[in-house]
Amino acid sequence: MNWHAHSLRTGRYSERGRIYLVTTVTAGRAPLFADFRVARAVVHELQRSDETGLCRTLAYVLMPDHLHWLVELVEGDLSRVAGRFKSSAAAAVNRELGTPKVRRWQRGFHDRAVRQEDDLVDLARYVVANPLRAGLVKRIAEYPHWDAVWL
Repeated sequence: MNWHAHSLRTGRYSERGRIYLVTTVTAGRAPLFADFRVARAVVHELQRSDETGLCRTLAYVLMPDHLHWLVELVEGDLSRVAGRFKSSAAAAVNRELGTPKVRRWQRGFHDRAVRQEDDLVDLARYVVANPLRAGLVKRIAEYPHWDAVWL
């Protein structure tokens, strides 16, 4: 385990009902999600994460080489939810690409617990506007790999 991956877990505390902004990056920052089919397979796995009852997605944007995920923890702990998603998403990517058991994500993830005073609508807008700031599109409606559930 490298020091950086370990440091991301130091002091991590999961609280049911808490909203987190999770960021996770592809292995080697490979732009896997520039492939529409691969990106849609990962989006499907995000939707399936909600179906487990462990979390509730509020907003996400899947960029070519990373994911920003605004998620409410319903049950369990954040590391388990994120790990489960990353595992199922990697399997889905590998099925699409015909590459069994290739590691698709960097180890660990970055998270930030959202404080109650944070404005969730503004944070969700910030998340989904990432493709605009990255210069991938001129209007967010042009980018296919995002969604938000307004509170």
